[in-house]
Amino acid sequence: MKKYRFMLIGCGRISKNHIAAAAANRDMMELAAVCDPVLEKAERKADDCMQAAGYRPKVYADYHKALAELELDCCSIATESGYHAQIALDCIRAGKNVLVEKPMALSTRDAQLMLSEAKAHHVTVGVCHQNRFNAPVQQLHKALENGRFGKLVSGTARILWNRSMPYYEQAPWRGTWAQDGGTLMNQCIHGIDLLQWSLGGEPDTIMAMTGNYLRDIEAEDFGSILIRFKNGAIGIVEGTACVYPKNLEETLSVFGESGAAVIGGLAVNRIQTWNFASPAAQDAEVEKLAGTDPKDVYGSGHNSLYKNYIEAIDSHTSPLVSGEEGIKGMKIILAAYKSQKTGLPVKFDDLDFSTLDMSHEDVRVN
Repeated sequence: MKKYRFMLIGCGRISKNHIAAAAANRDMMELAAVCDPVLEKAERKADDCMQAAGYRPKVYADYHKALAELELDCCSIATESGYHAQIALDCIRAGKNVLVEKPMALSTRDAQLMLSEAKAHHVTVGVCHQNRFNAPVQQLHKALENGRFGKLVSGTARILWNRSMPYYEQAPWRGTWAQDGGTLMNQCIHGIDLLQWSLGGEPDTIMAMTGNYLRDIEAEDFGSILIRFKNGAIGIVEGTACVYPKNLEETLSVFGESGAAVIGGLAVNRIQTWNFASPAAQDAEVEKLAGTDPKDVYGSGHNSLYKNYIEAIDSHTSPLVSGEEGIKGMKIILAAYKSQKTGLPVKFDDLDFSTLDMSHEDVRVN
């Protein structure tokens, strides 16, 4: 396998996980450049990469300049959410593979454009839903693939977190319709991705109620969603940034005629319930996954996500979290926003919506 050359665009809060992934996968990849319009941030991440991986990437303030000057295979995008689509399109049109942080875009049109442009330019889009790689989540999906749940009935994603006003004031783009969305789009999208993946991956109808209760932001600080899937199962989402005084839990539950599983902990990393009608060899492994919580809610799944993404590019296959997969959680949330705005159920397949449709602004990428 060749060693793939990456550029990291965006050196904010989540970028540390991308640096860690570069170090963990140094036999497969090289972080050739880090880029941020605030050059000091990029310099710090270059220093972090030197310490973690033993080499220092080039530093840029303008990703366009880096695209023009460097030989690159892949671009990782970790900027503010509202910039994901335009930066991704610029990189795709330059012939680069793209790994983008969640959400991949803030509108269905932009996300679909990313996928169509990637196909036209023969590059691969991946989305950073790293919790799919958590060991308990992998065990859950194995049980689903083996039919241990029988007929699926329901599942829940509960993201009971706290995000105080200093969190939003630290980065004023957070909580805005133009650059972010609310707690469903920012904090809850990982849990929503896991829920839809677990319940069959084919949403049909979405209904939602959301509100802004405690935080002085444009978007919601609490949201609840009902999702009926095409296989008949029902998904329930409870997401909040208002739990006092700190993060409480992030929990995924799946229930079927012959099985019940709950994965909880701080970041969907600890098996709390594992009940099935018939025992299986995997149950011995599951007993080891009561686990301890990671240092933060991001966990360490980026390491495995990068490995899977690089292997997919190298073998001309689809990564576990392809663009086609990554669009689903984002689209459920946009459907929830439309349901809140209209008071009506929303059909997933027919959706054409943007976070901007919740505001009076209209600024789209092209």
